[in-house]
Amino acid sequence: MVSGEKGLNTLSSLSVVFPAYNDGGTIASMVAAARSAGRQLTDDMEIIVVNDGSTDYTAVILDELKSRYPELRVITQENRGYGGALRSGFVAAKKDWIFYTDGDAQYNPLELVLLADALKDGVDAVNGYKRSRHDSWFRIVIGRMYHHLMSILFGIRIRDVDCDFRLIPRRIINEIRLESVSGAICLEMVKKMEDFGYVFAEVAVSHYPRKYGVSQFFVPARIARSLYQLAGLYKTLVIEKKHLLEKTT
Repeated sequence: MVSGEKGLNTLSSLSVVFPAYNDGGTIASMVAAARSAGRQLTDDMEIIVVNDGSTDYTAVILDELKSRYPELRVITQENRGYGGALRSGFVAAKKDWIFYTDGDAQYNPLELVLLADALKDGVDAVNGYKRSRHDSWFRIVIGRMYHHLMSILFGIRIRDVDCDFRLIPRRIINEIRLESVSGAICLEMVKKMEDFGYVFAEVAVSHYPRKYGVSQFFVPARIARSLYQLAGLYKTLVIEKKHLLEKTT
């Protein structure tokens, strides 16, 4: 599934997944950059954008992009939350490898090649981690607290569970059977993969200030839903270990 050519790993096939909510100002550049990076790695790729109930002009931009990029597929749905958007994209993905990141341009899809280059013997998936977080001081503090707390409560071993820049085989995504609809899906994904014995390589990636739109995380309803999801995940993944019991049956 992975081979080396002129020092750069290549992939058998690739699905790029973008969850998008009100990312009209950034999604075009993200699709273009992902296409450029993907073409360095494989001749068989698709780009999937999940328009998760956007109320800005994201839909208009995506309609224009479809005529320009034959690799692009657009899924339009009512707002189901970050986890719901990711799950829709994962279900739609048809290629051997799945790369996903957000549509808000706080990460650079061109750095996908760094993830692919980290695929060595004994490595199952690649997780990015932020070299330096370019957010408000408040979000930086909250992010650090979140990571340390989740590492303690869930036993997470990677250094940045909150970095939405990952390259994972589709067979693993299918196996771990994600259920979260909120941003807690990233924690669920990493916890299940680590508990199933899959090995991450970790690569430093760039993180940029938000140029367009407003973060949806610090909305009371979303915070409440995320906390509820985290409590549920702790119960099922740490206390009851349902995913491990299901795997052995």
